[in-house]
Amino acid sequence: MTQEEKDRLRRFIEAALAEDVGEGDHTTLSIIAPGKIGEAQLIIKERGVLAGVEEALAVFDQVDQGLHVSVFLEDGHEVQVGDVVLQVEGSIHSILMAERLVLNIMQRMSGIATATHRIAVALAGTPTKVLDTRKTTPLMRFLEKKAVSLGGGVNHRFGLYDMILIKDNHVDYAGGIKQAIEHANQYRKTLDKPIAIEVEVRNLDEVAEALNVGGVDRIMLDNFSPDQVREAVTRIDGRFVTEASGGITEETVRQYADAGVDYISIGALTHSVKSLDMSLKAKLIE
Repeated sequence: MTQEEKDRLRRFIEAALAEDVGEGDHTTLSIIAPGKIGEAQLIIKERGVLAGVEEALAVFDQVDQGLHVSVFLEDGHEVQVGDVVLQVEGSIHSILMAERLVLNIMQRMSGIATATHRIAVALAGTPTKVLDTRKTTPLMRFLEKKAVSLGGGVNHRFGLYDMILIKDNHVDYAGGIKQAIEHANQYRKTLDKPIAIEVEVRNLDEVAEALNVGGVDRIMLDNFSPDQVREAVTRIDGRFVTEASGGITEETVRQYADAGVDYISIGALTHSVKSLDMSLKAKLIE
């Protein structure tokens, strides 16, 4: 984790704790005497791929540097029901303050990693890679995209600033694919950094138009059937990187890969994934 990533995570944890704890955890304050020591184990309740351990350690440390955490399973590990991921020991007040944030992060990230892993398995034996999208939870994108990577996927652009992605609305506002691509290339020349251009096409006529204009790095085939993707890939003939997107599911992803596309982007990896079930079970130390 780079220093920039550590700083982003620290700010996220600070804001999340402020949202949750507010003026104080009145339940714990009213029931548990200060100074009481306990331990808790994070236990897996559903098969999947583990993600968020590194972030959990950061939460515990930010809540209370006096907490001692023993990690038994690392990020990316395939977990089974009953597996113990980590054990934390120290102030009960601190453990309970950290509990929900640790679980929210790990359950969400592990659910994404698990769903991505299933797609990666379905794509095994093909050169096609699965991509995430910007359809993420606000302010949690950096965690969700990391989870995709841990599950065997590839990150698409992080935000609006690291790629020019000409989508259907851009095309329509610009007056057509030709105009949009030409404007994008003119703008790219004004930047002091390299940046890729991708254009979204909605049918084979627009594929032909994009090929005629050129000036892009990738062509996204939006809401194409597998047969249409195969035809488009044949026409593109390796001139540009290809990506299929729109309504592709775990059940249909292999058909798109077999059509020869380089990447498949699936928004559902992050916008509607089921969290992985796990819990933090407490034990009092006498």
